[in-house]
Amino acid sequence: MERTLSIIKPDGVKQGLIGEVVRRFEKNGIRIIAMKMIRMTKNQAKGFYAVHEKRPFFDSLTDFMSSGPVVVMVLEADDVIAKNRTLMGATNFEEAAEGTIRRDFATDIEKNVVHGSDSPETAAFEIGYFFNAFEIAG
Repeated sequence: MERTLSIIKPDGVKQGLIGEVVRRFEKNGIRIIAMKMIRMTKNQAKGFYAVHEKRPFFDSLTDFMSSGPVVVMVLEADDVIAKNRTLMGATNFEEAAEGTIRRDFATDIEKNVVHGSDSPETAAFEIGYFFNAFEIAG
């Protein structure tokens, strides 16, 4: 079993998409083994996205991610990183496949509803950023 982190971003929470995103995970055989709603500070968002610190979108991304509540989840399934990335769709929602979360609900490249880890190494860091061992039920 593989694990990954998923975040429903502030735009997804504001649009009332928590249940829809969870439904899509469960419908596709993905178990949620930890979940909580939080509101990141700007500094917490900067720490989470530190890998992008030198990128031109870093400030707007961290402003956005600290602008409202998010739902962070640990997902578990065989090959869950790839499964989750397929369900999310391309980062640019206009390039995302039909029926993906981003294609169906995103409004721009930054406000694209969900985040998901892109590798096992990233998933390990990201899960540890938001959850301790006692919070994970798997």
